[in-house]
Amino acid sequence: MALYLDLNAIQSVPVANLNRDDLGSPKTARYGNADRIRVSSQSWKRAIRHDIETELGEKAVRTRLIPTKVSEALQKEGWPADLADFAGAQVILCLGRKGITLDTSSRSSVLFFLPENGLTELAALCGEHRQALEDNLGKKKPGKTLPPEEVEAILKSRTGSISLLGRMLADLPGANVDGAAQVAHAFTTHAAEPQRDYFTAVDDWLGEAETGSGHLNTSEFSAGVFYRFATVNIHDLLKNLDGDRKTARILLAAFAEHFLLSLPQAKKNSTAPHTIPDLTYLAVRTQRPLSLAAAFETPVRATGGGFAAPSRTALAHYAAGINRLTGDRHRPFHGHAAVTDDTTDLAALGTPHESFYDLIDAALDAALPTDGEPK
Repeated sequence: MALYLDLNAIQSVPVANLNRDDLGSPKTARYGNADRIRVSSQSWKRAIRHDIETELGEKAVRTRLIPTKVSEALQKEGWPADLADFAGAQVILCLGRKGITLDTSSRSSVLFFLPENGLTELAALCGEHRQALEDNLGKKKPGKTLPPEEVEAILKSRTGSISLLGRMLADLPGANVDGAAQVAHAFTTHAAEPQRDYFTAVDDWLGEAETGSGHLNTSEFSAGVFYRFATVNIHDLLKNLDGDRKTARILLAAFAEHFLLSLPQAKKNSTAPHTIPDLTYLAVRTQRPLSLAAAFETPVRATGGGFAAPSRTALAHYAAGINRLTGDRHRPFHGHAAVTDDTTDLAALGTPHESFYDLIDAALDAALPTDGEPK
C-alpha cells in the first residue's frame, strides 16, 4: 500500500521577485488562459532543503569543486601545494569512470551532491595514502594512489535531505537516489504579470550644484497570492532510510514545517517579502497524491477586497467537489490551519487545527505513528 503526505498552501506574497528568469524578470506561466506569476519548484525546494539541513545540523553540498576543496584542506594540514593538488585530482581520477573527469580548471565534469563532512573524509583518506600519492606525483600515468571503492563510498554517502529530495548522478553507479518528495511550481491563483520599478541611486559626493543621480535603472517585481503544493511518498522515504521510521518521522516533520515557512531568498534585501501561508491543508493518502491546483484553473477574481479570501474559498469549494468524487476513500487523515476567517467555510478541508505544528503532528500521527503501522 502506498502512503503519501500531501501539502497544500495559499500564501500571499507582496512586492517581490522570488525567482527570476534569464532576463531578471519574475517567472511566469499561462494557465486557464491567463498569465500567472510562477516560482519554480527548484527555487523553493532549495530554500526548503537549506532550512532542513540547518535544523538537523547536517549540511550537504552540490559542487564540482571537490578537488580544490580537498587540496585546500590538505594544505591547511601542511601538505605542499603540488602534492595537495595532485591528491585532490586523484580523488576524481582514481574512480576510473568514463563520464567523470576533470576540466582545465581541475573541476569535476559532473556535479556531485554529498554530505559536507564527505570532504573531510576524503582529505583523511588522502592522508592514509600519502605515501602512494607521493610516489606517483609527477608521473604521466600514475599508478594506484587511492582506493576507488573507498572514495566511491564517501561520494555515495547521504544526508537526510538527500534521502528526502533525491540525488541524480548517473555516472557513478549506485549513487542515484530517487527523491521521496515532489514539489510543484507555485503559481498565482489569479491573473498577474510582472511590473516595472524605476529606481535611482544617489552619488553622495556630488557637489551641491550637481543634480541627478549616480545610477539609474529599472527592475521587475510581482505580487500575488500563490497556490503551492508538495507531496512526500512515505514508503519511498522509508526505503531510502532502510526502514528507519524514527528518522523518517523527523524528516517528514522538518519537510512539512519548512515547506510552509521557507521562502526563496532572491532580492530579499530590497523587498523583504517575509510572509507565511494564511491557509494550509494537509492530507494523508493511501492510493496516490492529489494536487488541488485545478481549483485555480479559472483565475480567482477579487470580490470586495484582495485575492486571499476568495482563494481560500476556491480551494475549499474545489476540495468539496473532489471529496464527493472520490467518496473520501484512501484518505485516512486531512485537516487544515488558517488565519481567522469567519466568511469562508473550510469544512471540506477536514479538521481545523490551531497552528501549523498541531496540524503537522496530527498528520504524522496518522501517517507514521510512533507505535507501529499507519492508522
